[in-house]
Parts: sequence; C-alpha cells; structure tokens
Amino acid sequence: MDFLPIFLNIRDQPCLVVGGGEVAARKTALLLRAGGRVTVLAPALSTAFDGYLAEGKITHRAANFHGEDVADYALVIAATNDDAVNRAVADSAKARRIPVNVVDQPALCSFIMPSIIDRSPVIVAVSSGGASPVLARLLRARLESLVPAGYGRLATLVASFRNHVKARFQPVERRRFWERVLQGPIAELVFSGRDSDARAALQATLDDTRLTLDSGEVYLVGGGPGDPDLLTFRALRLMQQADVVVYDRLVSPAVLNLVRLEAERIYAGKERAKHALPQEDINHLLVRLAKQGKRVVRLKGGDPFIFGRGGEEIATLAAEGIPFQVVPGITAAAGCASYAGIPLTHRDYSQSVVFVTGHLQDGSMNLNWQALAQPRQTVVFYMGLHGVDILCQQLIAHGLPASTPAALIQQGTTPQQRVLTGDLTTLADIVNKGNVKAPTLIIVGEVVRLRDKLKWFEPVP
Repeated sequence: MDFLPIFLNIRDQPCLVVGGGEVAARKTALLLRAGGRVTVLAPALSTAFDGYLAEGKITHRAANFHGEDVADYALVIAATNDDAVNRAVADSAKARRIPVNVVDQPALCSFIMPSIIDRSPVIVAVSSGGASPVLARLLRARLESLVPAGYGRLATLVASFRNHVKARFQPVERRRFWERVLQGPIAELVFSGRDSDARAALQATLDDTRLTLDSGEVYLVGGGPGDPDLLTFRALRLMQQADVVVYDRLVSPAVLNLVRLEAERIYAGKERAKHALPQEDINHLLVRLAKQGKRVVRLKGGDPFIFGRGGEEIATLAAEGIPFQVVPGITAAAGCASYAGIPLTHRDYSQSVVFVTGHLQDGSMNLNWQALAQPRQTVVFYMGLHGVDILCQQLIAHGLPASTPAALIQQGTTPQQRVLTGDLTTLADIVNKGNVKAPTLIIVGEVVRLRDKLKWFEPVP
C-alpha cells in the first residue's frame, strides 16, 4: 500500500485551507461536513465561499501564506494555483508533523482525499493513491449502486441495539444474529423507509426467546428489457443476496449473471404454447421455497406488474402469509422505444400512449379496437408478433390510416437489438420476410416517424 487508509476525527478541531478558489471551496465543504472548524487563508475568496461567510461557518484570513501560518492546526489543505505556495505549505506542515494534503499533487501529501460514499455513519472511501482520481470517482459511482442511502439509517438503528445484543449473545451467536438482521427483512424495512417498523421488529426479535429468524421472503424484481445497466439499485442489491432465483425467459443472460453466484437458479420461462411451469405451479413454488427459509428472487423481464402476472403471484404469497417486496423495473415499452429512438409521446405527434397485450387467445385478439384506433395516440403491443396481421387489419378497419407508421423492436436494449419500420399495410410482410422472432415489441403511431431523427443509441453486438 502506498497510503494507510484511516479515518480522522476532526470534529471541533482547527483546520486550515490555503487558497480561495473553487477547489478550495470544495475541500472546505468536506471539512465542514466532518465537523471541523475551518480557517481559509487567501488574499481574496471566490463567490463559492459567500454562503459560508454569510452563515459564519468559516474564518477568513485575507493574507498571503507564511510558514508559521500552519501552527496550531490539526490538519492543513493546500488548494492554490501556485506550485511554490503549495510546496511551502506542505513543507511547513510536515516540519511540524501536521497532516497535509496538496490538491492533485500526491508527492507533496502526507494524506490524500479519497472519493467518498457518505452514508453516515457509514463511510466508504475509494482511492487510487493519486494515480488516477477519475478512476477512483468511477469506482465510487459503481459502489454507489451497492450501498443504498438506507445503510446510514440501518447503522444508526444497529448502534442503538448493540449493548442489548452484546448482553444477550456470546460472540459467535452475536455475529450470526447481526448477519441475519443486516441481510434479512429488518434491513429491508429500513431500505423501504419503514424505520419505525424495523425498530419494532428488531425489538420483537430480541424479546422472542425462541428467536425464530428462519422465515423466508420473496422479492418480485423487474429485470428490465435486457440491458443490465437499466436495473434499479434495489433490484441489484436483492439479486446479490438471493438464496434462489426463479427467472423468466425474457430475463437476459447479462441480467441473470448479476445474481449471487451461489444462488440456486430455477427456470420458469413461458413461450407461446410452451410453459416450463404453469403459472399456478410458479405461485406455489415461491411459497414452498420461502417456507424453507430462503430468500427468493422472482426475476421477471420488464416490470412485474405490466403483463408480468406479478399480481397473481403476490396474491398467493399474501394468502400464505409470506412476506414479499415488489421492485419495479423499466418496462419493455419504455426501454425498447428509448433505445430505438422512438419517443412514446411527443407534443406534435402523440398526446397519449397505451400498452396492450397482443397475446392470441383461442386464435383471436379480444381487444377494444375502437379505443386503440385513435388519432394522436401511440399504441404499444406486447406479445403481438404472431397476431401482427390481425392487429394491422383491425386498426385499419376501425379508422387508422393504412399509412400509419409502425415499428418492430426485436430483443430491444440488448446487443442483438433489431429495429424494422413500416406501416400498417407492410408490417405483417416485414415480419414474414425479415425472420422476426420473439421477444419483439410493436409500436404503432406517428411517433415512429421520428426514429431517423432521434436515434441516439444502438447496442453494439
């Protein structure tokens, strides 16, 4: 290691910042957040300091730097644009064994400022040892997704119970207890914003002489349309703590690969006229796994509540008394349309959007065609590929012009994405000649005309 990672307690300690520019203001903000008493030494200050001065949060010494200025400070930061001044600050502080940081000059530093993930009282610091601050910031951004804001509140809750837990359990039992709390339903209550419920649950757990913490839980997680970068922070966190994942055909391999490696994987995909597991069997499977004490992720493509049958699954879970959470995902209409450069609404073309399932039932589409065939409206058909000729005929028969543009988006947001455009008279032929396969989304409406103008992103194979 080039630097020893430590955390300094500077609360109510005198700290000196040399420099009056924007960078100095940012360093001042960090010291103030940590409770330091900050003096800023500079002939003049930028407007970035106006708020601190007006609120009396800092002391300003309008002067040039001299070596003795570092005396009596617990920590010093040099943030000027003059290399000679910065070096003088570093030399003076080191001579007095005062910790000193010179911005962007690690060779002059006795400590460096890391990229920070602040979930107080939980703090995560990332550093490249000064080799690449940009890389450190990128790593911090990645870690941000794994450390939700609720961790700070969770740490505060845990701290308030530490003495009670320590008095009741021996070290090994204590560790096991906290692991269950920090990875189980109590932690999830905090992450969901239900802090008072979490406190009550933790107290009830301590009061329970049987200490039954083995009940499972089910997480209905929306996996989005395929690109793993579109997962929510909560989805990724729950996927990383799953004991078992029950996943659908529409979950992309890239998304599935983010599930905890040790988790059992159960395929429950559905294709047209071919179901790996009937829906009722899936419902009871989730109940059985949860009753075994497992944390179960029910991973669905898109959003669980938009043609994902999530409502049926949670109805069964609720009837069986199984705790569950629902994590929304980016539905295919939003994700695929965005990646294809087709806005679902646009002031000049469409003032409404309708999501509809085009799944054939008994060889027909029992839809409200009159409501769908409206001008200045975008219609998105899920699972409509095998009935594309019927939907085109019906929309024309109920009033839409035959020239109404339409788009087919196959495997949207993934490297295999294909976008084919036509109109209501040509769409069925495009499907037949283009060897279009499911999963494919169909978008009908004038907004499709904007694709060539607004196409901003195409996944790279």
